[in-house]
Amino acid sequence: MSGGREETRRGRQSGAAVFFSNPLMSDVEADWSPIHDAAFNGRVLNLQRLIAQVNNVTLNGQTALSEACTRGHVTCVSLLLQHGASTLGSNPASSPLHMAAAKGYPECIESLAEHGADLDHTIDQSGAPLHVACSNQQLTTIKKLLQLGASANSHDLGDSPLHIAARLSSPEMVSVLLNHGADASQRNLEGKQPLDLAPPNSVVERLLRQSGGVPPLMQLCRLHIRRTLGKQRLVRIYDLHLPIELKDYLLHLSRHSWPTEGVLT
Repeated sequence: MSGGREETRRGRQSGAAVFFSNPLMSDVEADWSPIHDAAFNGRVLNLQRLIAQVNNVTLNGQTALSEACTRGHVTCVSLLLQHGASTLGSNPASSPLHMAAAKGYPECIESLAEHGADLDHTIDQSGAPLHVACSNQQLTTIKKLLQLGASANSHDLGDSPLHIAARLSSPEMVSVLLNHGADASQRNLEGKQPLDLAPPNSVVERLLRQSGGVPPLMQLCRLHIRRTLGKQRLVRIYDLHLPIELKDYLLHLSRHSWPTEGVLT
């Protein structure tokens, strides 16, 4: 620590800001930051200024939360949200939620949702986060958005998520969307249904044709219960006096041998 003491001594003499290092760490790995210094020395105005920077914007319109979501740093995301970071961000062409959806970071999406992010927030160029997740074929992110209550039938861009999944010929995405109530009869701006976009004689075409029948009673009940509760109250399913397997079914949390009329799970 001799080098650190000498640096501290020089700092005091020159009047420059001094940041001490943790005595259990080397000087190179100092963990004492401006916000630590402000708190330690009782500099209230400095501390308020540092916390206020949580929503600072870069020249290209990115906030710290947006950057954390882009890289999937869920701990940083949670910490920023706890200190008042805006879930909407400040870039009109994107949002932290859209970035996490595009990159495939479901944990970030869950943290954003816990702090009030609108899972169906629509951006003109990108649509809802579910559109972005489908376009980037991020299956785990799609599952997380739907599990948390995102609408499977948003069609602000003309195409619904199911249209995108059919065009990409992804049976996994089609199956997940159908299980969460996606409407296979919905038409896009060109008047086409998802089935019209599916490759002929493909698994996707078969799944979409099968979806035209009456869904199993359990599936209808699940969709009705989830719609009745609304996405903000889905967590209350845990409080229902039901077997854990049935709670999992309502929350799409696990795979059980429920009837699915040929839909993959």
